[in-house]
Amino acid sequence: MTAIPEYSSSNAGGLVGLYRRVIKLPERIPFSLVQLAARLAISHVFWQSAQTKLASWPVTLQLFANEYNLPFIDPSIAAPLATAAEITGSVLLFLGLFSRLGALMLLGVVSVIQIFVFPENWAEHLLWASLLLLVLTRGAGVFSLDYVAERSFSASRK
Repeated sequence: MTAIPEYSSSNAGGLVGLYRRVIKLPERIPFSLVQLAARLAISHVFWQSAQTKLASWPVTLQLFANEYNLPFIDPSIAAPLATAAEITGSVLLFLGLFSRLGALMLLGVVSVIQIFVFPENWAEHLLWASLLLLVLTRGAGVFSLDYVAERSFSASRK
């Protein structure tokens, strides 16, 4: 019968150490790249949605009037407001300019969609909200006009 070799503590430490180094590799990714990816991904979602609305405005108005059933607001007002919020929010996030405001605007859009329009799509809305909350709570990151403006203002105060 062949004996199973015993691993010495140095061997186990070596394997454990290697494992720890490997699982910590993603921590070397700069957080600003994560922020940039979140901004670009979510801005694309809402930009595309706005472009779809604009491409066929009569259909958009019909959807707001007959399918979306938003309470408290006339469809002829809700459609342009939603479209403007999607365009403005996505541009702000893409540029990283007033990105927290853009994220907040789009979180409002996501909330309305979740509560009143498509509550069954909660998983997709949670994904969108997660990316928007990342930007809202942590900012746009180094690759943004917010960062450039902040650096410029802080340099001019000195």
